[in-house]
Amino acid sequence: MMSKREKGRPFLEIFASALNEDYRFPLLEIFAFLYALATFAFASFASSAIQSGAGQGDTVAYTLTSSLLGFPLFIFVILIFKNIAYGIGNDIEKGIVQTYLSYPLKRRSILTAKLLSALGVGLLLFLSIQLMGLFSLAPDVVGPHIGTVLLTYVASMSYPFLLAGIILLLALILRRGGLALVVGIVLYFAASIVQSILMFLAYATNSPIGLQILSVISPSTALARYYQLVGLPTGTWQPGFTEVLLYIGGSYVIVAFVFALAYLYFSRRLNL
Repeated sequence: MMSKREKGRPFLEIFASALNEDYRFPLLEIFAFLYALATFAFASFASSAIQSGAGQGDTVAYTLTSSLLGFPLFIFVILIFKNIAYGIGNDIEKGIVQTYLSYPLKRRSILTAKLLSALGVGLLLFLSIQLMGLFSLAPDVVGPHIGTVLLTYVASMSYPFLLAGIILLLALILRRGGLALVVGIVLYFAASIVQSILMFLAYATNSPIGLQILSVISPSTALARYYQLVGLPTGTWQPGFTEVLLYIGGSYVIVAFVFALAYLYFSRRLNL
């Protein structure tokens, strides 16, 4: 019977191999530089919001955090899309996964090792640089309201995670990393257009239905309305804090369901 150490060694080998492919030099350094550059490039917008007294307490912390999320979050999305599509899709296409299946590991452990590299490391890099930037920029705002800062990240990451899960499913089904990446990018920009349309309709009709539907998969919309930072009349829709938490929880239930489908497909339906 294998010991825990012997079982862990194949997992670490797959994880190390995935790291080497996902962050081959100089990719890690380039993305770290882009995160840092984009974070502090948007710092002027956040600083002006603070100096103008745009809100107090949690509102300022939310404004600061969301101001720094835009382009860095887009860079993060591109990184994880690339890692999942190429790192997993190409391994299937080239037959590398068959080698991993010879290891004394369950299929779900193999997929977990790949996702820890493709998604986990990229997330750790993104959050560490962003949080260091926030504390460097406004420690007096971030420190007392760290809960608001973290909630903003949790709400903002749900939608990228959902798209990552969809790309994972596509990569497993199509068995072609390049095609899965193209479909994922098209889906990302198409969803952005739909989001803009829903916001326009909400503004034009003074109805919250479109934003409520959008908040199911992108709860950062509900959080923005909670702080009244979406350009709509005040009375259009302002969810309570509990309602915002429900939207966030519901969105992650959907994310978990998509990833569960991917694990189920990889474990039971993927024939290699």
